[in-house]
Amino acid sequence: MAGTGAAALLGTTFTLIRLVRPSLSKKDRIGILWFVLSGTLHCFFEGYFMINHGRMASAQDLFGQLWKEYALSDSRYMTADTLVLCMETMTVLLWGPLCFLVAYLIFTQSSLRHPFQLTVCMSHLYGDTLYYATSLFDHYVHGRPYCRPEPFYFWVYYFLMNFIWIVVPLYYFVHSTRIISAAMKRLEALDTRHKAR
Repeated sequence: MAGTGAAALLGTTFTLIRLVRPSLSKKDRIGILWFVLSGTLHCFFEGYFMINHGRMASAQDLFGQLWKEYALSDSRYMTADTLVLCMETMTVLLWGPLCFLVAYLIFTQSSLRHPFQLTVCMSHLYGDTLYYATSLFDHYVHGRPYCRPEPFYFWVYYFLMNFIWIVVPLYYFVHSTRIISAAMKRLEALDTRHKAR
């Protein structure tokens, strides 16, 4: 069901991009899809957790069941762990809307894309690193594992589902860094030529 929803979201977004801005490059189209998907997951799926964290264990609706399934890889989601709740709240209120903004800025080919893209990508990199670090620290230092012992829950749910938000944001972080750096070099060269006159 969740996969069908994601496919519908991405399919609709892709179709709208092709109809309204057919001249966008393939890379930009993929970027828009990524940031729309991220924004949607952050604002709606993680937003559900932020609002319902206190009743998660008894939740019987679709999102509640999905969160309970995910909690098999990280039980902190069932206990409304302070770090997880604060991190998810920031994700819902800041990073989700910024993902939508970046998608819009890519769509409109705005030069503001890159500062905002750097910001949201750095937030993903920082958040995921902190998420992994606190869980692994508690596991290995305090002997408090949050994941079930089956490899599937650790490697697929806990590791892979979160690692995507390291790999893809790292790509876009490097992309924006290179674009900004190249623009600054061109500006400095123009400034040097202007001063030489």
